[in-house]
Amino acid sequence: MTTLRNETYEQRAKTYLERSGLDKSDIRLSHLKGDASNRHYMRATFPDGSSRILLLHEAAINSKNLPFLNVSELFMQMSIRIPAIHDKAEDLGILILDDLGDTTLFDFTKTASPDECRKVYTEAIKIIVHLQKQGEKLASPSYVPFTQALDEEKLNWELKFFLDHFLVLYSRANISATARKAFEEDFRRLSKLLSQETQVLCHRDYHSRNLMRYRGNLFVIDFQDARMGPDTYDLVSLLKDCYLEHKDSFIQVMLDYYHHQMGKTVRPNFYERFELMSLQRHLKALGTFGYQAAVLGNKSYVADIPRTAGYVVKACKQLPQFARLRDMLNTYTSHFS
Repeated sequence: MTTLRNETYEQRAKTYLERSGLDKSDIRLSHLKGDASNRHYMRATFPDGSSRILLLHEAAINSKNLPFLNVSELFMQMSIRIPAIHDKAEDLGILILDDLGDTTLFDFTKTASPDECRKVYTEAIKIIVHLQKQGEKLASPSYVPFTQALDEEKLNWELKFFLDHFLVLYSRANISATARKAFEEDFRRLSKLLSQETQVLCHRDYHSRNLMRYRGNLFVIDFQDARMGPDTYDLVSLLKDCYLEHKDSFIQVMLDYYHHQMGKTVRPNFYERFELMSLQRHLKALGTFGYQAAVLGNKSYVADIPRTAGYVVKACKQLPQFARLRDMLNTYTSHFS
């Protein structure tokens, strides 16, 4: 693909507007806070008050192999609420999307009552259930998510990323060769256990900042990395959110609701599997946070490290087979004490 780094995001946005006959001075362009990716978001606000979101990639795009478009098609077929795509400029690396406002689920919980929170989270659980059930029905190699999986190698790669970017680069831990071998043994064991679970369709980053509250409904965003994975993956992302902590009693109510909606009884090992997934998912997230801070200089995730590390500690306490892992983590950084 052709890189576009010599042009600023704003220059590309203005080029798109000019092409579209919308190059008026009273159209306001504003930069939006993005995620931990190389995508950038801008809002174009028109004189009549309407607006669109411009999703800008680092490079030119090809509609035929862009995961965002492929997954959009799949999710629309499932009747999952996502921002509609109104236009695209492939050479500029731009997609033009619905503007769903600024209220994420994370923001909504700050002012919502307990009853309102419970209601909106049951809606979020229903979306997970819908993904899993409809994913089974619509599975096809023509959709990217069904050709990729959180398999043993991918899960293990994410854990090694944590080791190198959170422990070594961010925490500046001097890990001996013996300790590294022990870490890698436990990571491989964890990855193997998770990879043996039944695979379902997962959003892959299903948390409070990737769900938008708009006109009384939840909309799903940042779904381009959807793939197959354990049925606990999206549940962990939502209920053990790196950015928002819930009471254990609330998590239990939501897990009960999930099983009710799935129409199945709780499997004997479900809660162990839930904690195994939490352990991997949150180590993976810490790897991302460490990389953002130590490599990219982005400190915006540092405040979320204690909460995320706390999930790791709690999971290890529930999983005696990983007691050694917790001891090693505690040895090399105070985040897990």
